[in-house]
Amino acid sequence: MNTATKLSGFALGLAAVFGAAYGVGQVAGPDTPAATSRHDATDAGHTDGDHPAGAATTDHLPGGLLVSDRGFTMQPMTAPAGEFAFRITGPDGAPVTRYDVAHDKRMHLIVARRDLSGFRHVHPELVADGTWRVASPLAGPGVWRAFADFTPAGGQPLTLGVDVTVPGALDARPLPAPAASTTVDGYTVTLAGAPQPGRTAELTLTVSRDGKPVTDLQPYLGAYGHLVALRQGDLAYLHVHPDGAPGDGRTPAGPAVTFYAEVPSAGSYRLYLDFRHGDAVHTAEFTVVAGDPGAPATSAPAATTAPTADAGHGEPGHGHN
Repeated sequence: MNTATKLSGFALGLAAVFGAAYGVGQVAGPDTPAATSRHDATDAGHTDGDHPAGAATTDHLPGGLLVSDRGFTMQPMTAPAGEFAFRITGPDGAPVTRYDVAHDKRMHLIVARRDLSGFRHVHPELVADGTWRVASPLAGPGVWRAFADFTPAGGQPLTLGVDVTVPGALDARPLPAPAASTTVDGYTVTLAGAPQPGRTAELTLTVSRDGKPVTDLQPYLGAYGHLVALRQGDLAYLHVHPDGAPGDGRTPAGPAVTFYAEVPSAGSYRLYLDFRHGDAVHTAEFTVVAGDPGAPATSAPAATTAPTADAGHGEPGHGHN
């Protein structure tokens, strides 16, 4: 894995959404219509479950833009009311049943509404037939992007994505304006730093409560904080973990958690920080703007500040060690 977390190769256009619908279970009671999902045009040239071994990879793209990559495909499945289910099929077309553990889990499922007004990070359970099942994280009507972040046994980390439509009246919400701080569950989280196109930037998030710094953050999935970044428009995905780790002898348990990220183009991004304190997981959300959204992306010199060698940074779309 690279030591600098990169949102490399973000697609510059919006990800168009097309394709056949899939039943993926109901969100509310039995009378609620089943949610449907749609493959997006970025998976053109891929056939579900029909990829030859050694098929061409798409390392130039960020995670989550493709429903099918490196021979692996995300397939939503019909599920009972209130449940979300899907499979990952491999290059042979069969459901994958063996996964490596990454940050204490074999599967990270992230869902975000297309207008970025909703977000959940959950961990499904795998059943014997290769189906992942979890209580539905889709919180209301709209088009949601579901990201499966996983590592097939002995393979490389992957993030696949598929759109899921929850029927109902849609209340579209504008992206919140950029702000240096936000509150969640009585905590105040302050952001220092901003992503810069073409260079590594340091992002530090500091947690306080009742005006006092929180210095006893609890480990959550092997870290003091997890950061997911989604770009407005195409929802290109990055799941990154912070510099340092609990128990390494140098990383304090707050109040500050530092990440390193690189974005190759200007644009607006939504950041979601998961942290654990008081035996509960909290999610703080921020809007940030990288560079001038109206200007084309250009290369820039590397940042003078770099993460330490054991920072949890990885491939595009991943922050796995």
